[in-house]
Amino acid sequence: MRSAFYIAIVLAAPSLLSAQDSPPFVSSDPAVVDADFPFQGEYAGLILPDEDNCGCNAFRRVGLQVVALGNGNFDAVYYDFGLPGAGWNRSERRRLSGQRVGNAANLAGDGLTARIHGNKVVLSSERGHVLGGFSRVVRTSSTLEKRPPSNAIVLFDGSSADEFYNGQVTDDGLLMEGADFKRMFTDFTLHLEFRLPYMPSARGQKRANSGVYLQSRYEVQVLDSFGLDGKFNECGALYRYQPPNVNMCLPPLQWQTYDITFLSPRFGAEDEKTRNARLTVRHNGVLVHNCFDVERKTGAGRPESSDPYPIRLQNHNDPVRFRNIWIIDHSPSRSNINRHVAVK
Repeated sequence: MRSAFYIAIVLAAPSLLSAQDSPPFVSSDPAVVDADFPFQGEYAGLILPDEDNCGCNAFRRVGLQVVALGNGNFDAVYYDFGLPGAGWNRSERRRLSGQRVGNAANLAGDGLTARIHGNKVVLSSERGHVLGGFSRVVRTSSTLEKRPPSNAIVLFDGSSADEFYNGQVTDDGLLMEGADFKRMFTDFTLHLEFRLPYMPSARGQKRANSGVYLQSRYEVQVLDSFGLDGKFNECGALYRYQPPNVNMCLPPLQWQTYDITFLSPRFGAEDEKTRNARLTVRHNGVLVHNCFDVERKTGAGRPESSDPYPIRLQNHNDPVRFRNIWIIDHSPSRSNINRHVAVK
């Protein structure tokens, strides 16, 4: 993976300040991390369930997502039958929490204990029965680094930000948050790749926040929601409107993908709406919205009208990075659509 522009806030005078006084750690560079980062991530493998609990003697595939919370603290989520989007049956889920002690992390909760050491986890029942051990996995989206088809318009390939207002490119060729597309489209398929910064001490909407504002109206949320429930304000959601079918957010500092097909609302001669917008989203290759009927704008988006307005990559003051952005124009009429206009 290419090196990335980063922001790392570090302690300037360790002899004078305590750990609690140090500023929160923030990094958008995989090479600049803290001591907790190696434990965070996804683990998957087979266990042999405690026979007294399940009445069976067969191996079962399970998954574990471990989330760094700063200062040696962790949460984890256990999934029966595999990770989200990779076998999980969307029912059984257990929660653990714990701390790092030296070069290991110990977590417990909901009838389970987990010990993580050297990119491996050993899972046990609360009775001390070892269920099994398995390794860390690094999943990648099935559409990661997907090449644009011949009918696509390439908007960002790392060489320049000429297709964007306020576009800024890092030294290693990544687009920074806060860029607005110059071209405007009514109906389209958009591919983009994004990488969340590592912000272990941040919580909620302050943890790697951005968004893909379709037509400056409808926000597909970008957020570090790794290990969370997949609510309507988390990654993959149509912001505060419709949650994703499954939370497919990968850990921070891993590249992720959105593949979005959008059909704009239709308006009659008197500018009355005759059809709602429709939205299909694949997050890391997994369908999280399927032809969803969008009845209104989201959040701070512009009011609905027949004017298309540009797509915006929201600046929420967190160093989210983007790359490999291209779009296929499905607009019924290109007249007066792809004009370049400044957005106030």
